[in-house]
Amino acid sequence: MSHKRSGLLPGLIAGLVATLVCAAGLGFAVLFQDRLPRAVATLGNGHALSVTLSLLIALLVALAVGAARPRNRALPVVAALYAAAAVAGGQISGASIMIGAARRAPASGTHSSPRFGDITAANAGEGLPHALAVYREPPAQTWQMWLYIAVAAVAALLLVTLRVLRVRRADRAEPAAETTDEPEQEYRAPFEPAQAPAQQAGGGDLFTPRKPAKD
Repeated sequence: MSHKRSGLLPGLIAGLVATLVCAAGLGFAVLFQDRLPRAVATLGNGHALSVTLSLLIALLVALAVGAARPRNRALPVVAALYAAAAVAGGQISGASIMIGAARRAPASGTHSSPRFGDITAANAGEGLPHALAVYREPPAQTWQMWLYIAVAAVAALLLVTLRVLRVRRADRAEPAAETTDEPEQEYRAPFEPAQAPAQQAGGGDLFTPRKPAKD
């Protein structure tokens, strides 16, 4: 039987790519959230949209990590960390650009709502310390952000765990199926020839009289 790969390295690479893509997408959503329909943005005090995005990120990360038949039990934990990093990275990147653009706006006096032109390294660097400072505040004030991160991490952990268990169960079932499909060998006693001796022509059983040999 050939050695089955654990899927760890492909899962790490695919999960990392998915994490970067999801973080960028969430950053855009945070930056341009004022352009969403008001009914969608304010549903459930804004929690419904954020939780939905966290679940979507967890699903995308889990699909990427589990695409290569994963068998390694460390991959669910890696997927949880990737999903949490994607949500946190999206929150920080979007907030950094938004804060940086707002702080640099008084100098130009032409800032209204975020625009694609605001996505610059200067704005991100200007707002990054302020965006990170939010995570140092008491959890009682920032519990929403930690909730979204936890939702993504737990969902990715469960999805990849189910995928790993399913693959490992299928791998254990394959040898049993191969053994069942093998044809049953005929039992032969010790010293018994593989092929039965050919029966002599005209010969019957032991009680059948034979013709005497002619001179």
